[in-house]
Amino acid sequence: MQLKAKLIAATAALAFAGAVSAQDLVVRIGHVGPTSGSIAHLGKDNENGARMAIDELNAKGVTIGGRKATFQLLAEDDAADPKQGTAAAQKLVDSKVNGVIGHLNSGTTIPASKIYHDAGIPQISPSATNPRYTRQGYKTAFRVVADDVHLGGTLGRYAVEQLKGQRIAVIDDRTAYGQGVADEFEKGVKGKGGTIVGREFTNDKATDFTAILTSLKGKNPDVVFFGGMDAVAGPMLRQMKQLGINAKFMGGDGICTGELPKLAAGTMADGQIVCAEAGGVEGAFKTSMDKFRADYKKKFGIDVQLYAPYVYDALNAMVAAMQKAGSADPAKYLPELQKISHNGVTGTIAFDEKGDIKNGALTLFTYKGGQREQIAVVR
Repeated sequence: MQLKAKLIAATAALAFAGAVSAQDLVVRIGHVGPTSGSIAHLGKDNENGARMAIDELNAKGVTIGGRKATFQLLAEDDAADPKQGTAAAQKLVDSKVNGVIGHLNSGTTIPASKIYHDAGIPQISPSATNPRYTRQGYKTAFRVVADDVHLGGTLGRYAVEQLKGQRIAVIDDRTAYGQGVADEFEKGVKGKGGTIVGREFTNDKATDFTAILTSLKGKNPDVVFFGGMDAVAGPMLRQMKQLGINAKFMGGDGICTGELPKLAAGTMADGQIVCAEAGGVEGAFKTSMDKFRADYKKKFGIDVQLYAPYVYDALNAMVAAMQKAGSADPAKYLPELQKISHNGVTGTIAFDEKGDIKNGALTLFTYKGGQREQIAVVR
């Protein structure tokens, strides 16, 4: 009888312990990026940044509103396709996520943003640069990098002022990102009195550019700008070399990756490429960024490709807002996110009234010996 009483008491104690642990707060954060398709290396890089943040938060034992929080990452693949992007967004909404980090591409981020807005779920894109994303009036939409007006315009001015481009050609891949950054580049060129000798377009799945490059060769450009991603830029550079087009090659963050030299298969001349990454660190933040890159390589066995640090900062800024609000309820922490000031590895994360990063930086790069080399950080 005494043994039975002890068993009942032990069972009650276990039940009580279970009830206490059940009081822990489960916070589900969605991440969406293209983890399949031609730019899967970039999508996986973004997802890794999210995983790093989630793992560190769980190791720290973060509390929100006095409750221990357990963070779960719900990762979805949008394959850089707008239809798949909206399907992924709806899936996350149906899963009742507390917030979303993503998407990577402007072409998927923009249509998905309406779904998150209608559900009242905050969304921070770590890499979508098309201005339209934060100009739809959605209070749930944020980004942690500078937009195409800044990025494309800066590159356009650089082409004329620093590269002394006299005859500048522009190609874009007709995506929201590629066309948007190319349009802003063209405005930047013209604003400095530069001449656009040709504007051509392709698509984000193309591999043969003979026709458009042959057309541009006849116009003898000294600078070629491409609005698109590295998976297309690499083969384009190979075909430029084959056709004897020795122009400088410029592009935005989509081409500014560690994979570009491999995709171009040894056809890049030292200093031929000038590209810009939407973001950049200076001064004291260099130390934290170096540590992040080292920790990332130790964890995943590969180097950072592009935007993993911005994903990491976006997710941590979102959680910081939850902590300030004392709640992971989107309606309750959204006002705190709107006024957050979070010191991340990429700099201070703070948003303006549209949801754009305040004082966004750009980093200009070139490539030498197959390695990316920083030219300058500009704001």
